[in-house]
Amino acid sequence: MAELEAGRWTVDPVHSEITFTVRHLMTTVRGSFTDFGGEVEIGDDPFDSSARAEIRMASIDTRSEDRDAHVRSADFLDVDNHPVMTFSGHGVERAVIGRRARNPRYHVDGELTIKDVTRPVRLLTEFHGISPDPWGGTRAGFTATTSISRKDFGIEFNVPLQGDKVMLGDTIAIALEIQAVLATAGSRA
Repeated sequence: MAELEAGRWTVDPVHSEITFTVRHLMTTVRGSFTDFGGEVEIGDDPFDSSARAEIRMASIDTRSEDRDAHVRSADFLDVDNHPVMTFSGHGVERAVIGRRARNPRYHVDGELTIKDVTRPVRLLTEFHGISPDPWGGTRAGFTATTSISRKDFGIEFNVPLQGDKVMLGDTIAIALEIQAVLATAGSRA
């Protein structure tokens, strides 16, 4: 991460994505959030960096209008009362996992807030480097993954099935592909 310049980097939502998966019966359902923004504040020491993001919950897209409407309802996300999910990251450390990865990996610790419930999360993050863009800017690329328990955030709706089975899994796997643009260079205040 030594090549990552200190300063504020803003997420480019057009070239970034937030996706998730959850078990449904015997398969995996995939979805994404399409309306989000955020920034990464890189410190003079990259391990002293922070990040924050806001995701508009109503922008969920699972490729089914009926399912999306149900997930937006009070049974799940209750977007009328809780329109935004937030992430605030504050700790960065080198990850021991993934030493054979193509690019260095890091853990980013932070807090995720969904439906006014805040829980700690740890993102496994891979830094893909920086590059100038055709518009005179400087861009950085990151991939990050984590898993959360939806029940930890008060999302407990389910349908019981025969025996002790249920229709929906509890674990939500989250994946981020982030392209950030250097907005202001220099030391972090």
